Amino acid sequence: MKAAVIDLGTNTFHLIIADLTPLGVEVIYKTNLPVQLGQGRINENLIIPEAFERGIEALKGFKKEIDAQQVTIVRAIATSAVRSAGNGKDFVIAALRIAGIAIEVISGEDEAAYIFNGVKATGVISQQSLIMDIGGGSTEFIICNQDGPLWKKSYNIGAARLLQAYFHSDPMSNEEQSAIQKHLDQKLADLLAACQKYQPQILVGSAGAFETFAAMLLEGIDLKTISSASFDIEQYRSLAERLIASAHAERVLMPNLIPLRVDMIVIAAILTNYILDKTGLKAISLSTYDLKMGVLYRIWSDQKFESSK
Repeated sequence: MKAAVIDLGTNTFHLIIADLTPLGVEVIYKTNLPVQLGQGRINENLIIPEAFERGIEALKGFKKEIDAQQVTIVRAIATSAVRSAGNGKDFVIAALRIAGIAIEVISGEDEAAYIFNGVKATGVISQQSLIMDIGGGSTEFIICNQDGPLWKKSYNIGAARLLQAYFHSDPMSNEEQSAIQKHLDQKLADLLAACQKYQPQILVGSAGAFETFAAMLLEGIDLKTISSASFDIEQYRSLAERLIASAHAERVLMPNLIPLRVDMIVIAAILTNYILDKTGLKAISLSTYDLKMGVLYRIWSDQKFESSK
């Protein structure tokens, strides 16, 4: 049977279609669109009309592909941008009425749980780990081991939110960087306490910005063909320093840095540096599997359970 998952992220909408068999999940189609649902006023909890329209148009296109591939199960998952927007319910209603897509708006806790499912499916979790998923609207953290999550939480400190609130200079000023760090100090005290308690040994970055870091650091890597990778932390530190110090026009010319992330990658680097500095973690791995793969594996496990009754 075929299953489709739509991940309605704050920056990007993703569609992934897979064949589900007793042996597992085989992805047969995936695409994404830079919808930028959080454009302009995410910190005011509003989806602006232009972003609203882009989102609906993207879903209409996804629905055509889903119908063409005769998909049996469809799950459309909305996260921070829709969850927090005052007109998020209006978007959900319009998606069903105009595009024929029924959207589930999930909590931050559920989002973190799906991210763990996706990352676990790569096999990258071999020790006490801290998973970090930097979204546009929120960032999720999961402390875990091979047996499951030990602690997890979603925070409204996504790259789009921080960019709109703090990133007004080009390059970013020291004052803006300090303001972000003070904000993180206020928001992430319980995460740092949990890290002291559980002592993770490695940072596992879930897709998104971490794929960009990997693409810029690992020469010749094809992210479409791998589920996980490791990169040298000192090389990451050097790249992060270069990204944060650079102007927009310089980043536009950097290889393997997609237009959507030209500015948000600076925020992602500051967030990642903060976590490495505060936790003392000395190793980073990438999982190319994230929320959408976590949802797919949940669908697969549910089907497998039902078929074994």
